[in-house]
Amino acid sequence: MNNKLFVGNLSYRLSEEELEALFAQFGTVVSCSMPTDRDTGRKRGFAFVEMSKQDEAEAAIRGLNGREIEGRAISVSISQPKPKGGGGGGRY
Repeated sequence: MNNKLFVGNLSYRLSEEELEALFAQFGTVVSCSMPTDRDTGRKRGFAFVEMSKQDEAEAAIRGLNGREIEGRAISVSISQPKPKGGGGGGRY
C-alpha cells in the first residue's frame, strides 16, 4: 500500500507545520507539502502527507478523515498517482 496521503478541503490559513503536527499524532511524517498556485503563490487547499508506515497512514485516515480543522471538514485518503499522458491546458 502507498503511505502517501491526499488531504483535501484545507483552510488556506493552515500552515505546513500545523498540518505536519496534526499527522504526527498518528506516527512519523516523512514529508508534507501544500502546493501553491504558480501565478498567485496562494495555497490551493490541498496537501500531500507521507507517513513512514502503512499502519500509520491508515490510522491517520481513520483519525482525521471528516474531522473539522480550522472550520473545514478535511478529507484524507490514499494518494492516487496522476494518470499518464493526456496533458491539456497550456499557454499560447
